[in-house]
Amino acid sequence: MPDTPDRTYPAGVPCWVDTEQPDVSAAAEFYGGLFGWTFVDAMPPDAPGTYLIAALHGADVAAIGPADGATTWNTYFAVDDADATAGAVRSAGGTVTTEPVDAGPGGRRADCVDPGGAAFRLWQPRRRLGAQIVNVPGAWNFSDLRTGDPAAALRFYARLFGWEADDLGFATVLKLPGYGDHLAATADPEIYQRQSAAGTPPGFADAIAWLVAGDGPQHWHVSFAVADRDESADRAEVLGATVVASEDSDWTRTALIRDPQGATLTLSQFTPPG
Repeated sequence: MPDTPDRTYPAGVPCWVDTEQPDVSAAAEFYGGLFGWTFVDAMPPDAPGTYLIAALHGADVAAIGPADGATTWNTYFAVDDADATAGAVRSAGGTVTTEPVDAGPGGRRADCVDPGGAAFRLWQPRRRLGAQIVNVPGAWNFSDLRTGDPAAALRFYARLFGWEADDLGFATVLKLPGYGDHLAATADPEIYQRQSAAGTPPGFADAIAWLVAGDGPQHWHVSFAVADRDESADRAEVLGATVVASEDSDWTRTALIRDPQGATLTLSQFTPPG
C-alpha cells in the first residue's frame, strides 16, 4: 500500500479498540485467521504480561490483551489530557474505574463507565496514535453505543466530548463537528469526494459512532469491515465462533458473532444503494 500520513484523532473521537481474552494466544489465532492480522507484543521482554498489537498491511489496527474480568471488546476515545478528561467524566455523572496511568511510551489511559453503565476508555496518545487503518476489510469500522435511553446517553457524551446526534431515519449517527475537515486535511484527503459519490448523507464525514436504541445493558459494541459478510461469517464459524444473527439494510450486510472465548462483535459489509 502507498505511504500515507499518520492517522491522528482529535479529542473526543474513538481512536482504538482492543479485546481482553483469557487465552491471548488462542485469540490471536482466531483473529489472525479471520482478518489476516499479524501480531507484535508491545510489552518489553522483561515485563510481565502481554499486549499484542494487531497489524493489517503493516499498520496498527487493534490489540489483544489478557482478561481481568469479562471477555470483551473495548473502545478508546482520544483526549488531549487524560487526567483532565477523567475529571470531566466525573463532573458529567460518569465514573472513573481506573485512574489515569501511563501505558509505557505509547500513551496514557484511564478506564471509565458512563452513567448508563457502558464502559469506555480514554487515550492520551504519545507514541501510539490509534488505529492507523480503518474502514477497509479486516479493520475496525465503527463503534456503536447501544442503549435503552438514547437521550440520557447523548446528554453525557455531548457534555463530555461535544458530540451531536443526527437521526438519519434508518439510524442515529453521532458526530463531532469538524472531524471531516480534520480527515480531509490529514489522512483522508478524498473523503468528501468519495462520500459524495457514494451518496452518503450530508455531514457524514463528521460521523464518529452510531447510537443504537434497544433493550439490554448500555454498552459499546465494535464492528469490523469485511469484503463479504457471508464468507467472513462462515470463516468465523470454522475458526470456532458462533454466528448470533445477521441483517441486511440499504447500506450494509452484517453478522453479529461471538468469538470462541465469548466476546461479541459485528462483521459489516458495505453495500451502498445502487
